Amino acid sequence: MKTADLIDDHAADLTLVHLPFCQFGTKPHFAAQVQTVKCFEDNTEVRAQLETPGAGRVLVVDGGGSTRIALLGDMLAELAIRNRWAGLVLNASIRDSAEINEMDTLVFALATSPVKSAKEGWGKVGHSIAFGGVTFAPGDWIYADADGVLHSQKKLV
Repeated sequence: MKTADLIDDHAADLTLVHLPFCQFGTKPHFAAQVQTVKCFEDNTEVRAQLETPGAGRVLVVDGGGSTRIALLGDMLAELAIRNRWAGLVLNASIRDSAEINEMDTLVFALATSPVKSAKEGWGKVGHSIAFGGVTFAPGDWIYADADGVLHSQKKLV
């Protein structure tokens, strides 16, 4: 179901993730449960999550809004596809955007940057995180397409 139709039918249960996202990948949409990562300019925990079975979930990453350092590149996007992650929503930047844009995934990010992240192991997994006017918790739901990203605490469709 399109996000425009979802918000029309379920406005009381949905919140718009209000950030100026760029969209990458060939997948038109996803509806998926949330797994969270909080990190800043270090994608160690992002990689660790993408190495696990995604089981159709979406990885929501609070990268502190940094547009200086990329938290996702083509190799991690490929890993996400291989391990069946529905997609990613990043309060951060990506790199290898042309390659990711050709992949069977859907990624929302704030910007692009050619600079790779640190690998120091900074980050937390599976905690509530907040950005774009929304608090995300593991098990919540994300509905996303070309019109935007919507959050719900429960499955709607």
